[in-house]
Amino acid sequence: MSVSENLIRKYAELIVRTGANVQPGQVVSLTVAVEQHEFAALITEECYKAGAKKVNVDWTSDVQNRLNFLYAEQDVLAAVLPWQEEKLKQMVEDLPCRIFIVSDDPDALNGIDPAKISFVSQSRGKVIKPYRNAIDGKHQWVIAAHPSEKWAKKCFPDAEDAMDRLWDAVLKTVRVRDDNDPVAEWKAHTDFIEEKAAWLNAQKFTSLHYSSTNGTDFTVELIPDALWEGAGIENPLNGAFYIPNMPTEEIFTSPAAGKCEGTLVAVKPLSWNSQLIEDFSITFENGRAVSCKAGKGQELLKQMLKMDDGAAMLGEVALVPKESPVNQCGFLFYETLFDENACCHCAVGMGFKEVLPGGDGMTMEEAKERGINDSMIHVDFMVGADDLRIDGIREDGSAVPVFRNGTWA
Repeated sequence: MSVSENLIRKYAELIVRTGANVQPGQVVSLTVAVEQHEFAALITEECYKAGAKKVNVDWTSDVQNRLNFLYAEQDVLAAVLPWQEEKLKQMVEDLPCRIFIVSDDPDALNGIDPAKISFVSQSRGKVIKPYRNAIDGKHQWVIAAHPSEKWAKKCFPDAEDAMDRLWDAVLKTVRVRDDNDPVAEWKAHTDFIEEKAAWLNAQKFTSLHYSSTNGTDFTVELIPDALWEGAGIENPLNGAFYIPNMPTEEIFTSPAAGKCEGTLVAVKPLSWNSQLIEDFSITFENGRAVSCKAGKGQELLKQMLKMDDGAAMLGEVALVPKESPVNQCGFLFYETLFDENACCHCAVGMGFKEVLPGGDGMTMEEAKERGINDSMIHVDFMVGADDLRIDGIREDGSAVPVFRNGTWA
């Protein structure tokens, strides 16, 4: 592999200092694949240099996960054991700074019964969700990536230098080079996103209308006082500014739950639960997904939209211009962290109460009353066709061009 150790360390420091923005005295929870133990050590060291009190590591394994689904009974996999729930209780007490390093094999669960995967996710999600709600908006977190051999081969199946090519793309999208100051570049990038968000907030749109020649024809109502946000978030408990996704190119908000109509056509495959859904569309009536079609993975898509009552409603709409560095890489990453930042996307499931004024201090029930969707899932899918048109609709019915031909109008 041609990526230098100095460059990888520079990336690790960016994740810790700019992404998670670990503060002195904080507990850090690092989730990472066992194959990336060397990178985990770099992240851990950078956390301690930033003043972390303790770094706890949760190791993941695609191979082990697949074996579990192949051989273990679904009721066994679905159970959240008492010691696991105690860890969740400790998380609520510690409010750790959480760092997730993704490097999954996109095909890890190919051939596994979608119903089994959904049952396990649903059952575990019911137990985990209250703890997730309890820390929501009260801690820093970041998701970043480290290439793996199987992921690289999925992206570049015929390339002998697949790992090098994926590393080059990952570092390009997170603005890390040998000759630059990535912290300064991220500051300029977040400033640009905040300017665009400010413009959207000033427009006071009541709804958005999407259209494309691929069949997308969709209108979604916005929550009157919900804000458009992007790039970074401030932890209200300590004032630390952090960037949850690296890379990130989106400006997003949570629309009004159960208030949308029409069809959204996906322009990229979706990797969900380590299985692919391809060539798909979702049709909404009275705010809920009522039908879906997929060239591959239709049963999985149906299962996803039935995970709970909120899974069939939208929790997010996000604007991403097609000039995004992720899109400019010119290939599909098969990883939502990247592919959602290639073009405009929507998400079914959980909304973000933080987009409401004072939302950080609201319970989920209070946020639901204000129009935020609630669900155990949050799944992004990409709708940003090259000819995508988005109009913002004002209260008087007038339409303002927001996107034309897949980019800012």
